[in-house]
Amino acid sequence: MNVYHFKKGTEICNYSYSSNILSIRLNRQRLVVCLEESIYIHNIKDMKLLKTILDTPPNTTGLCALSINHANSYLAYPGSATSGEIVLYDGNTLKTSCTIPAHDGPLAALTFNSTGSKLASASEKGTVIRVFSIPGGQKLYEFRRGMKRYVNISSLVFSMDSQFLCASSNTETVHIFKLEHLTDSRPEEPPTWSGYMGKMFQAATNYLPAQVSGMMNQDRAFATVRLNISGQRNICALSTIQKLPRLLVTTSDGHLYIYNLDPQDGGECVLIKKHSLLGSGKMEENKENDVQPPLPQSYAATVARQSTVPSTSTMPGYSEDGGALRGEVIPEHEFATGPVCLDDENEFPPCATKRHLKTSKLVTKWNIHPQPTPRVWL
Repeated sequence: MNVYHFKKGTEICNYSYSSNILSIRLNRQRLVVCLEESIYIHNIKDMKLLKTILDTPPNTTGLCALSINHANSYLAYPGSATSGEIVLYDGNTLKTSCTIPAHDGPLAALTFNSTGSKLASASEKGTVIRVFSIPGGQKLYEFRRGMKRYVNISSLVFSMDSQFLCASSNTETVHIFKLEHLTDSRPEEPPTWSGYMGKMFQAATNYLPAQVSGMMNQDRAFATVRLNISGQRNICALSTIQKLPRLLVTTSDGHLYIYNLDPQDGGECVLIKKHSLLGSGKMEENKENDVQPPLPQSYAATVARQSTVPSTSTMPGYSEDGGALRGEVIPEHEFATGPVCLDDENEFPPCATKRHLKTSKLVTKWNIHPQPTPRVWL
């Protein structure tokens, strides 16, 4: 693993591990390296190795989640290879907080909300998604994604305000769940035939087996998206662009879809724009009289341009065994002040821009190809 300084483009340190690195997670306090049967926790400021969690259950996919809130640096990883047990580990105190029996089958997805107060999980079946409180581990919500077929959950993510939870899989449907508790203080509905049947159906669940009644009480999707492809891996994100909630879906074939999300009524999300990340950079739009914005420069160039005053300080040196030489650490002001936000429709996710010499044609390319050595940019 190589760790680089993003603005200066220089290497901070590098580490070698006993087996292949399957995943890397980091926040402003901790950097976590996940191997198949062990987890390494580093201090992000001086890259010292703080803790090595050995003899973890076989984790062939490198499944783990780290809270982005460094005040609650909780780490979640599978506690069993055969059941859906979650181990919750406190990255600040370096102690195990609790274990959560989340699912009957092995885990497939884990994610924290932005504050680190909630944890969502899904099993390899992909039919039920559960949300737990942190650090207590009590079940708060239970959502049913589907019943007819098992799926592979490829993305599970909260919105920044923790009001919505999005789940995507290898099918063509993306589900968005709303995290809210219905209270009994709602006004009395007028007597209707459907309302009468609903109350009778709810009362009947008390006499059914626990497994059947629990399935009937699970909440369904608040909003959905129907992709025109299936069987491809995709990644989703819930963001706010121009003060409006948006769903972003990136597929493995190199396309970025932006959908509108109705926070009040939900339902079927409407496709707003489609960006090609690997092709000619063409953009398809569903909005009339919308002028196509100019292609921006790369994200790295934008970040580097923000520092107008050249820095006279030299890059601190690091040793192979971790930790800065002569007690040097990364200055606090060099850490990002906040997450990257898409505040405008014209802004793009981080991407690189290439210019072909013969055609002089700008091509936006998303770096999705795996590299032999993981690189972490700070």
